[in-house]
Amino acid sequence: MDKLIIEFSKYVLITLMVIYTLQSILIFAKRSEEAREFLFIRQNVVMFCLHFVAFMVLYLQMNQSQILFFYGEQALYLAATLIFFRHLYPKASKLAINNMCMLITIGFIMVTRLSYDQSVKQFQICVIGTVIALIVPWLISKLKFITKFAVVYAILGIGLLVAVAVMATVTNGAKLSLTIAGITLQPSEFVKIIYVFCIAGMLSKSTEFSQIVKTTILAAVHVLILVISTDLGSALIYFMTYLIMLYVATRDWKWLALGFGAFVVAAVAAYFLFAHVRVRVEIWKDPFSVYEGSGYQVAQALFAIAAGGWFGTGLYQGSPTEIPYVDQDFMFAAIAEEMGSIFCICTILICMSCFIMFVNIAMKMTKNFYRYVALGLACTYAIQVFLTIGGSMKMIPMTGVTLPFVSSGGSSMLSTLIMFSVIQGLYILRKDEDDSFEDEETGDTGFGAVLAVIMRRETGINFKFYAAENDLGTPPAILWVPMYPWMLNEKERGITESDLYDLCRKYMDELEIFCDPEEMELEYYS
Repeated sequence: MDKLIIEFSKYVLITLMVIYTLQSILIFAKRSEEAREFLFIRQNVVMFCLHFVAFMVLYLQMNQSQILFFYGEQALYLAATLIFFRHLYPKASKLAINNMCMLITIGFIMVTRLSYDQSVKQFQICVIGTVIALIVPWLISKLKFITKFAVVYAILGIGLLVAVAVMATVTNGAKLSLTIAGITLQPSEFVKIIYVFCIAGMLSKSTEFSQIVKTTILAAVHVLILVISTDLGSALIYFMTYLIMLYVATRDWKWLALGFGAFVVAAVAAYFLFAHVRVRVEIWKDPFSVYEGSGYQVAQALFAIAAGGWFGTGLYQGSPTEIPYVDQDFMFAAIAEEMGSIFCICTILICMSCFIMFVNIAMKMTKNFYRYVALGLACTYAIQVFLTIGGSMKMIPMTGVTLPFVSSGGSSMLSTLIMFSVIQGLYILRKDEDDSFEDEETGDTGFGAVLAVIMRRETGINFKFYAAENDLGTPPAILWVPMYPWMLNEKERGITESDLYDLCRKYMDELEIFCDPEEMELEYYS
C-alpha cells in the first residue's frame, strides 16, 4: 500500500507544481486586483498541499515521528511568513512572497530527504533569516540616505573579501568561509548585496567617462580579490552583474562588447593560471573519461537527471546521495531524479517569474539608485540560478554556487532572504509613488504631478512627473520613457510622438489646464 501511495504521490506533486507555476505566469496577465488576489490565495493552497503530500511520503519512508513534528514546524513557519509579510507590508509584492515561500518549501522537502540533521540546521537559519528579512523593507523605505554611501559600501565589501582571502582555509580549491565564534559564514554571499549598492551608488551619481572608470576600478577590485581566493563562481556573478548594470545605466553597447571581450580574456587566463579550472573544463568536456576520479560528481548528476525522466522516480526512490555535495552544488540533479524534469522546469519558471518581477520593479523606479539596485539584485539572482542549473546539466563547467532558497547553505539562505526583502522594500517605494500625487524628490503637489498621476491611471501608460533641477534636467516635465519592449504593456506598444502630444493636449483641455511651455513640457524618448 505504501508503495502505491508513493508512486501516486509523485504525479500529485507534479500536478500541484504545474498548477502553481501556471498561476505565477497568469498573474502577469491579470489587471484586476480581485483576480490577482484570488490567484495568490490559490497559490498558497497549492503550496501547502504540495508540502503536506511530500512530507507524508517522507514519513512513510523514514517512519520517524519526528518528521511529523518537523512538518508542523515548517508549516507554521510558512503560514507565519505569509501572514507577517502581508500584515506588516500591505503594499508588498504578494507574488514575490509566494514564490519565496514556494522555493523555500521545495528546499525543505529536498534537504529533509537528503539529510534530516542538515535540514534542521537549514530550518533554524531560515527562521532567523526571515526575522531579519521582515525588518529590511522598513529600513529601505525609511533610510533614504543609503543612496549616498557608495564609497562606504566599497570599503566594507572589499574589507570582508580581503579578510576571506587572508584568513580563510582552502576548501575544494577555494577560500570561501570564515568561522567566527563557532559560526561559519561565507562573506561573498553578503558582500554581493553590498556590492550592488556600491555600483548603484556610483552609477547614479554620473555616467560620465571618469565616473565609469572609477566604478570599473571598484568592481575590478572586488572581482580580483575573489579570483585570488579562487572563488571563481562568485567572481563571475560579480562581473556579469556589473556589466549589465553598466550597460543599463549608459545604454551603450560599447561597454557591453568590451565587457564580454574582457570576460573571454579572463576565462582563458583562468584556464592557464588555475589547475582546478583546467580540471573543471576537462570534466565539462567529457566527465565519463575521468569517471573514477574528478568526473564522478558530474557523471553521477547526469545519471540522476536521466534516471528521473519526465516524472521522476519518486521521493526516496532514487539515489541522489551518490552525488558528492548533492545538497549544495547539485540540488537540481537531486530534484530532477526524484521529482522529475517537469517539476524541474516548473522550478526554473518560478525563478524566472521572480527575475521578471525584479526587472519590472527596476524599470519602474524613478530614482536611478533604486533602479540600479533592483536590476543588480535581479541579475545576481538570475546568474546564480543559471550557473547552478547549467553546471548540474553540463551546459557549463561547474562553478560551485548554490540554488537560492533550495540548496543547503546558511549563508546563501540568509543573503537570498535579505535580497528578496530589499526588492520588497523597493516595490513598496514604487507603490507609494503610484499612490501619491506628491513628487518624491521635491514634494511638489502642483498640477504637473497631479496630471501625471491622472494620465497614468486613466490611460494605463506609465507617465511620470519630474521636477526641475533633477538628474533629468530642467524644465519640469511629464515623461514616458520606454525601456525595453518586453516591459511595455499593451497600451504602450506602438505609441508615437504624435499620439503622446495629442493625449497630453486632450487631458490638459479636459482639465482646463493652461500652462506656459517653458514651465511644463511633454517629452518623447524613443
